[in-house]
Amino acid sequence: MSTVYQQLPALKSLRDSSPVGLPRPIVYKRRNARWRSPEAAVISSFHLPMRSFEVKNRTFAEDIKSLRLITAIKTPYLPDGRFDLEAYDSLVNMQIENGVEGVIVGGTTGEGQLMSWDEHIMLIGHTVNCFGGSIKVIGNTGSNSTREAIHATEQGFAVGMHAALHINPYYGKTSIEGMISHFDSVLPMGPTIIYNVPSRTGQDIPPSVIFAAAESPNLAGVKECVGNDRVEHYTSKGIVVWSGNDDQCHDSRWDHDATGVVSVASNLVPGLMRELMFAGKNPALNSKLMPLIEWLFKEPNPIGLNTALAQLGVVRPVFRLPYLPLPLSERLEFVNMVKEIGRQHFVGERDVQALDDDDFILVGRY
Repeated sequence: MSTVYQQLPALKSLRDSSPVGLPRPIVYKRRNARWRSPEAAVISSFHLPMRSFEVKNRTFAEDIKSLRLITAIKTPYLPDGRFDLEAYDSLVNMQIENGVEGVIVGGTTGEGQLMSWDEHIMLIGHTVNCFGGSIKVIGNTGSNSTREAIHATEQGFAVGMHAALHINPYYGKTSIEGMISHFDSVLPMGPTIIYNVPSRTGQDIPPSVIFAAAESPNLAGVKECVGNDRVEHYTSKGIVVWSGNDDQCHDSRWDHDATGVVSVASNLVPGLMRELMFAGKNPALNSKLMPLIEWLFKEPNPIGLNTALAQLGVVRPVFRLPYLPLPLSERLEFVNMVKEIGRQHFVGERDVQALDDDDFILVGRY
């Protein structure tokens, strides 16, 4: 809407008296009408979705909704910082053998934030190619840039992932309406889990956004980290929820109707985490696992997990910076916890050991 101005009559004489050949002064005032901001012009995307319905093992949202145990899988590295696919394959196989039903590839635990998009999509495709017939592959293709989220999600589904994990725009936060538009841009592509973790994003995804997203048949559910009150708020209205907190997942599952958990601890003890999700209420087992879960999150995830898997001999002790291993005192504590819980419950076959500082390789360029 353009603003209409008119000349001030009081300055007419000044204008008329200006010397010949010089521009006359023009003064404008706004009309006394109430000014209203124009509505933002939202241009519908003219891009057709880059999707195919001729996909092997095509999965729908209903197939994802039934998953009880999903592991946020660790990404192992070679000494030069590239992916250690041999160790990765072994780790995924151990998840499958112990009854895990799905893996999040390139999530926070898998250090997607330290990957290029080429690495990210390659790892999703590799996982689908090797294990897609045995386990559901959920690619973390979310981003705080809607353009990047769209592009990565198109590529993820093109290489065969069964579902996408999407976070709300972080750091450069947006409005409630902006969140809805962000999720609306990716939901048409395929089954989607929305991930709410305000401790990392700095912004909660309120229920109004989830209810708006739930109008899409592609919303599989929510990975919720706010707490069990929020979990029950959704489950009571028919929305599928996975707890994003290992320390709360037992109660989420059995007291608040969560479908299951997206777990970090299941990287280490997948069989025990399956029992926790499938075998009914088990406060004794939950209490037994609590010291391990608390240890895992003494420092920001995935620092504890990376340290633990290295000490179990399942992955090489290689860290992409800025992550560093836990200090020696914590590494010794982990050794004792493995012995108390039972080495047979943990992944791998080597004896657990407390690694020295010099055993770890820290990689800043890769």
